[in-house]
Amino acid sequence: MAVSALGYFGVSVSDLDAWREFGTNILGLELAADDADGLRFRADEAPWRIAVEPGGADDLSFAGFEAESEAELESLATRLRANGFAVEEDQALAKERGVGRLLRTNDPDGLRCELYHGREARAEKPFRSPLGVSAFVTDGRGIGHLVIAVSDIAAARRFYEELLGFRLSDSIDMNIGPVTLRAVFLHCNPRHHSLALVPIDMPRRLHHFMVQVADFDNVGEALDRVKKAGIRIASTLGKHSNDHMLSFYMETPSGFEVEYGYGAREIDDSVWVPEIYDTTSLWGHDRGQAH
Repeated sequence: MAVSALGYFGVSVSDLDAWREFGTNILGLELAADDADGLRFRADEAPWRIAVEPGGADDLSFAGFEAESEAELESLATRLRANGFAVEEDQALAKERGVGRLLRTNDPDGLRCELYHGREARAEKPFRSPLGVSAFVTDGRGIGHLVIAVSDIAAARRFYEELLGFRLSDSIDMNIGPVTLRAVFLHCNPRHHSLALVPIDMPRRLHHFMVQVADFDNVGEALDRVKKAGIRIASTLGKHSNDHMLSFYMETPSGFEVEYGYGAREIDDSVWVPEIYDTTSLWGHDRGQAH
């Protein structure tokens, strides 16, 4: 009774034109749809993975979590309802998202979580990056990860771990000024984390999302594009302490960040032991030198 992947997510943005350029010519995603409802970006054979919709929030608006079977989906719904969370089936939204069945609920901070089973595929139309990105790492792992701010870490962990079935990967004690905050990293498949929770009051819910490429050269090429375009590098190239991702962070047109990474280690639940780290990176990821 657990979700198996972060299948997709959506953001509400104030500048669709900037995102059209950013998604294709900076991130190297394939533009799958461009209409009155916004933009849809592909990263693999799925019809889309990231939705960019018109709005003034410049923030995360929904997250889609996949269940491996209809029975799993029903079990999740039963557990959520038994714990006081409203769950609604939405056939129209399922059709719009390109999934077989979809249930809607909200996390304790009001983020819309869409639980689904049966995603469409476009195997007849292979993914083609407009920039020649070799591949994004998605198979069985979903579209990267989300790092979100939560108002009550205990309530958020109960929702995502006890009710949606995420497992603890590890945690990092981060020093922010005089305060130490413990960020919690959660997985639902071999990817080190599909979701991280940070107990902090931020102007927006989403701190960053991550996309992972299959070739380290693609990270370097993205870094060159970002510098040439004059986009702010939020964090320099580095290697994280917990997942060992080699990555850098850039600012999106909406102000939140994207981590562009390669080579993170993966989790085998039969032997994995969660640990607590006191630093986010083994080297690099210097925010003081970023620009």
